Amino acid sequence: MNELHRLIILSLLIFASIAVVPGQDDEIVSVDSSIVLMNATILDSQRRHVPGLTQKQFSVFENGVEQEITFFAAESTPFAAVILLDTSGSMEARVTLARAAAIRFLDGLRSTDNAAIYAFDSKVSLIQSFSNSRDVTEKIFDLKADGMTVLNDAIYEAAGELNKRPEKRRAIIVLSDGMDTTSKRSNDKALKAALATNALIYTIDMTGTATPAVQRVQNQATLKKFAEKTGGTFVSTPGGVAMREAFRKIADELGVQNTIGYQPSASARDGKWRTLELKVAKPNLTIRTRKGYNAEKGK
Repeated sequence: MNELHRLIILSLLIFASIAVVPGQDDEIVSVDSSIVLMNATILDSQRRHVPGLTQKQFSVFENGVEQEITFFAAESTPFAAVILLDTSGSMEARVTLARAAAIRFLDGLRSTDNAAIYAFDSKVSLIQSFSNSRDVTEKIFDLKADGMTVLNDAIYEAAGELNKRPEKRRAIIVLSDGMDTTSKRSNDKALKAALATNALIYTIDMTGTATPAVQRVQNQATLKKFAEKTGGTFVSTPGGVAMREAFRKIADELGVQNTIGYQPSASARDGKWRTLELKVAKPNLTIRTRKGYNAEKGK
């Protein structure tokens, strides 16, 4: 079987295996445990991407038990990303900066990558559909800060949209001050939705400088949790240069990650959380990937 056929079959398996079921706060988010994918960022001590790693150098553990890797891809691969712009009232002084950052990210797209833009305040609104164009719709310049904040709902809906995409590598990029006020879904359910669709979450802290220290810590903790659990990164309150550099790095790393797939040796359809650990047989490396997933729950 050649590599093209393997990729086609894998894409079909992924599309068939992931389920995000909409509903109220008791909705079920699960992943069919017949195949598990991990998109991993591997960095050296200088925070540079490590090229040339082979399948034999990787080991995957689920709940502490080593698994047999059945798929491995290290080549440059297209990605799909959803950019979430917080336009709630608390972002009044920073919407312009967030908008500029989204435009900057689009500038880094390759012809094979696709990105969509959503805004969220008291509701989640589509600003620009998935496209590989670096041009931005005029609607983005009409955004104004107003209303409450549905951060969890925005991440949950972004995961659902990414679930429809054929790309193996997926990301949700959140520009927010991290203060959710009115979401229907909990923080954990939003996180599970992202994990189910194998999306890395990159969070950009847009907390205002006048925000009280206690509130700032709480906001950042929320954003850090989304990033760390999914294998993405958290960027602290940025200025112009730092913001541009952060978005360049995000676009670059999404294209050169390693993708590892396996069929779990534990086949129980119990809906329970399964911890994932990825190791590389090479010293002094930083490995970022998702920390686990919820197995499919049998009826």
